[in-house]
Amino acid sequence: MKKSLLGLSLLLSVTFVAEAQKKKIDKKFNETAAVADLTYLASDELKGRDPGAPEMAMAYNYISMQLEDAGAKPVPGADGYFQNIPFMMSSPPSKGEIKLRDSLYSQGKNMLVISGDGISGKYELVDVGFGLAEDLEGKDLKGKILLTNVGAPDRMSPADLFSLGAEKGKLAEAAGAIGVIERFNIPSIPWPLIVNYLNRSQMVIDNGESSKMPYIWIEDVKNTIKNQLTDGKVEANLLIEGKKNTPVEGKNVLAWIEGTDKTLKDEFVMLSAHYDHVGIGAPDASGDSIYNGTRDNAVGTVAVMNSAKFFAKNPPKRSILLALWTAEEKGLLGSAYFAANPLIPLDKIIYNLNIDGAGYNDTSVITVIGLGRTTADDLVAEAVADFGLKAIADPAPEQGLYDRSDNVNFAKEGIPAPTFSLGFTAFDDEINKYYHKAGDHVDSMDLDYVTLYWKSFILAAQNIANAEAQPMWVAGDKYEEAGKKLYGDKK
Repeated sequence: MKKSLLGLSLLLSVTFVAEAQKKKIDKKFNETAAVADLTYLASDELKGRDPGAPEMAMAYNYISMQLEDAGAKPVPGADGYFQNIPFMMSSPPSKGEIKLRDSLYSQGKNMLVISGDGISGKYELVDVGFGLAEDLEGKDLKGKILLTNVGAPDRMSPADLFSLGAEKGKLAEAAGAIGVIERFNIPSIPWPLIVNYLNRSQMVIDNGESSKMPYIWIEDVKNTIKNQLTDGKVEANLLIEGKKNTPVEGKNVLAWIEGTDKTLKDEFVMLSAHYDHVGIGAPDASGDSIYNGTRDNAVGTVAVMNSAKFFAKNPPKRSILLALWTAEEKGLLGSAYFAANPLIPLDKIIYNLNIDGAGYNDTSVITVIGLGRTTADDLVAEAVADFGLKAIADPAPEQGLYDRSDNVNFAKEGIPAPTFSLGFTAFDDEINKYYHKAGDHVDSMDLDYVTLYWKSFILAAQNIANAEAQPMWVAGDKYEEAGKKLYGDKK
């Protein structure tokens, strides 16, 4: 009987605390101010928050002022509330051709110059497999062009193809080669899709370590190029000119709030969202060409800003790191830069509750991409339930959403990192109606639902920041080993 009464007492105590926390958020949350923030960030004045456009300064200055006014502090090592990022806008060449025996490859058709400077002339072409360190070992590659396969045997995701390409370029340059041509031979990724995405100006991080060596993809899904390399020495005739690289200013917006527990305050819960969008695009039927990005991701930006307003006055036990990333739409670049150049040691960041999304089609749920993968799932689901909603897991795993948002840059490092998305049960017409479309305006949103979403996010963050145990990956998750490496095996 005593045990039963004790258990009931603990249950009632936990329930009372949870209800008190919800009531405090309800009382403190200023819906009118939050909607005003949303309206400004998604206004035509900001022209779609393209990270390469001058209007981006209006967005990051507004966000930083809101964080400062809330009482959140600059992160040590930052430039005020900013982490400056050396971006570069790399444009396709005005002319790009490769002649290989009887075959001609042309820029934008069956060839793409991914990076590097221009080049012209005839050069010996050497097949080096995947172009990894072991493939180059012991070979005389000075003054030659290396022919490789894209990716690596165990790394064939789109993100892997790009990151490996940069690695291969450095290896090739160190070996004395003067260029890398990769055979794009992955049937599952349509070449026309690749051309549509890459045959235009691309934003990249210019950290001063980028190779100037030409790095090129050529279409070879049918694996025909190797047949041209069987008869002795082969030369490739290259003509690439008119490629421009222009510096672009980039800024992540960062702030922090110190926790109250003398031990746990050295740990951080990172609340993040990207604040950029896609800018100006093709006009819709009404002639509107500004892609306002209310759902993607002004909603998330406002959630983080309002978390700052709440936690600055109601700090939890752990410290809160507030992170608004730039250039997510250009390839998760802002978060990638922070992950590689962290202003807070990554092993001090014990959880990342990220926000991103394409929209919603069910206002009774919140979709948590990554639900089921960390030991903090119940804390997130309980917060959502406290506001009358239900947390559901990724309903469209075929979309690969977990690996398409900023959270993945931290998951790779070992940090448990789900994405807290507006509620959707499928990628249907309702989602596609607004996703990267000019009609994604504030007046198309159910603001009562969005307000519950914002409050749920704050409560979920509070639950995690006050939890006794540090969240970890569940056993068997593909990032479990990375987590053990980052934090040590705490089991």
